[in-house]
Amino acid sequence: MHENKKIKIFVDCHVFDDGFQGTTTYLKGLYTTLIKDQTKEFFFGASDIDKLKTVFGNAENIQYIRYTSSGKFYRLLIDIPRIIKRNNIDYAHFQYITPLFKYCKYINTIHDLLFLDYPQYFPLSYRLVKGFFFRYSAKLSDLVLTVSPYSKTQIEHHYNIQNIIITPNAVDAAFFEKYDKKTVKDAIAKKYALNNYLLFVSRWEPRKNHDMLLKVFVEKQYYKNYSLVFVGQPAIANPKFDAFYQSLPAEVTAKILILNKVSFDDLLLLIRGADVSVYPSIAEGFGIPPLESAAARVPTACSSATAMGDFDFFGNTLFNPNDEEAMHKAIQNAVSDTDTQAISNNIRQKYDWEISATALNTHLK
Repeated sequence: MHENKKIKIFVDCHVFDDGFQGTTTYLKGLYTTLIKDQTKEFFFGASDIDKLKTVFGNAENIQYIRYTSSGKFYRLLIDIPRIIKRNNIDYAHFQYITPLFKYCKYINTIHDLLFLDYPQYFPLSYRLVKGFFFRYSAKLSDLVLTVSPYSKTQIEHHYNIQNIIITPNAVDAAFFEKYDKKTVKDAIAKKYALNNYLLFVSRWEPRKNHDMLLKVFVEKQYYKNYSLVFVGQPAIANPKFDAFYQSLPAEVTAKILILNKVSFDDLLLLIRGADVSVYPSIAEGFGIPPLESAAARVPTACSSATAMGDFDFFGNTLFNPNDEEAMHKAIQNAVSDTDTQAISNNIRQKYDWEISATALNTHLK
C-alpha cells in the first residue's frame, strides 16, 4: 500500500490552542522526533497554526492546516473528515476522542481512565460524557496508545482491548541543562519575592491533593522556613483546600503563592529555584512534573500511587499520598538527599522520546 509513497499522518493538535498541558507535551515530544522520518508526511491541524509552527518548525514533510471552527463538534464532524479526504490521509492521530465515523486508520492515545478508577474525583456529567465517547473512540481505533503500564492495564480491564502500545512521556531537554542555583535564586527573589520554597506544579483538581500538601505545610510548620508555591491552572474545584486556606492566619497565607498561568521559561525558573518539589497526587496516568523537577536536579518528593509507582528511582522520597506523616518524611528525606544527579541520569535514560517514537513507528505500515 505504501511501498512507493510517503505514509501520510494527520495529527489533531487542537489542544495547543488552549495552552500547554500534559497532552501538548506528549504531542510535541512524540512528533518533534517522528518528523525526522522523511518517509512520512505530517499534517498538523489547529486553529492557531502560527503557534504550532513555533512547536514543530518548518520542514518539507510538514503541512499546517487551520481549522475553520474552534468548536469541537464541528472539528470532529466536518473539519477533520474533510482534511482526511482531501489529503488522502493514511493515519489520523487523536487524544481520547475520534470522529464518529471511520475515514482512515485511527491512532488514539488514551492517557488514562482515572474517571473510571476514581469516580469520586470527577463530576457525574464528565463521567457520563467522557465514558461514552472514550469507549466508542477506543473501539473504533486501529492503534490504541497509552503512556504507562498502569494505564495499559486499566484500559485493558475497562475496555477489553488488547495489543495496546506504550509510548511513555519523556522530559524536555531543557530540564537537564546546567544552571547556577544562586543565579536562579536571585532571579526568583527579584521576580516573585521568594527565597526558600516548596513547589507543586499541577492543574487544580481534587485528586491532585493540594489540600493534603497545604495541611502538611501548615501542621509541620514549614512556613517558618519556607514558602509554598502552587503553579497550575484551575480545572475542578477543591472545596477542602479552599476551606482550609481561608481558615489560616495572615502570617501563614503570606507564605503561600498561587500562580495560575506562567510561561515555560518562568516555569523552568521556578522549578530550578525550588528547595524541594513535591508531587502528592492521588491518581495519575503517568505523572510528568516530578520527573521534570528531578531531571533539573531538584530534590523531589513524589507520590507512589497509580502510575507513579514505576518511579522507583526516587527511593525514600516516594510516599503514600493519603498519609500525612509519610509525605512529611519524604519531604524531609528530599531536603537531606544529595544524589540528585543520579536520579536525573536515570530519568534521562529511561524516559526518551526516541523510545516512544520507535514504539509507534514500528506499527505504521
